[in-house]
Amino acid sequence: MAIKPLSNRVVLKNLEAEETTKGGIILTGSAKEKPQTAEVIAVGEGLVVDGKRVPMTVKVGDKVIIGKYSGTEVKIDGCEYVIVKEDDILAIVE
Repeated sequence: MAIKPLSNRVVLKNLEAEETTKGGIILTGSAKEKPQTAEVIAVGEGLVVDGKRVPMTVKVGDKVIIGKYSGTEVKIDGCEYVIVKEDDILAIVE
């Protein structure tokens, strides 16, 4: 099943969180922080402002940083995704 976000929304797939600390301590599932980096899976067409469509800044395949508790989590075909507004994306990782 394909997901097509509307307006200025973006579908993201979280990248795996670190399983060990810098000091080498292995973290259990409950001790891991929610990942803040994600990959853009799908992008909406953008907002319409004063009758003109504003293009999206991010594109499919970009790696981005989002706020810890941003967006809505959904599970489709066994995969977990997060749907956020483009404004909830803090940065593009280059």
